[in-house]
Amino acid sequence: MFCHKCGSQVSSDTRFCTICGTELLASSTPAPVWTPPVGVQVRAGHWVAEGWRLVQQDLGTFILLALVLMVLSAAIPVVLQGPLLAGFYIFSMKKLTGRRTEFADMFKGFNFFVPALVASLIIGLFAFVGFLACIIPGLVVAAMYSFTFLFIVDKRMDFWPAMQASHAVVKQDYVGFTLFVLLLALIGLLGFLCCFVGLFVTVPVTYAAIAVAYKELVGFDPHALDAL
Repeated sequence: MFCHKCGSQVSSDTRFCTICGTELLASSTPAPVWTPPVGVQVRAGHWVAEGWRLVQQDLGTFILLALVLMVLSAAIPVVLQGPLLAGFYIFSMKKLTGRRTEFADMFKGFNFFVPALVASLIIGLFAFVGFLACIIPGLVVAAMYSFTFLFIVDKRMDFWPAMQASHAVVKQDYVGFTLFVLLLALIGLLGFLCCFVGLFVTVPVTYAAIAVAYKELVGFDPHALDAL
């Protein structure tokens, strides 16, 4: 289970979080059941436009976050990517809800280090196998699990329930979400072709668009946001 305040993973029979000391729900209390939304409609262009609008609000910080994400992910491949993505989404979630943000939000993703790391490894493996099978299956896999890190930080889910929850949303329109991911990939390619420097803008827009889509389709947990 995870502490509902700091997000640290603790034993299911622990009464107080060993990191922040917050009293946890009794182990006999059943965890709330998350129900997938119904009638999901993909609005890829709208989400990208809103993602760009969000990035424009604090372009300098978003560029810095993208720089840190790319440099650290390249310096220590695989291990840091998941937690850094979780931190990027924490910053985006707070920005989307008008809460005070700071550069240090990027590193709050390390409170979810284990689930974010494992999710990153599994999704990366699934996507790699998918791309070997004529690319399209890889795009489908990327679409299926595009909301995983948001479920980890927002709903305090472990890696596998978060992956299942993301899939539960996407499976309502595989084609639409796959085209959304393809659009994001093309935006990323455009950034790469702009002397690579464009990635510092297109990378934040990509993840901001996913955060916007999650907010509109699933909705943020206000208690989780208050604790971030």
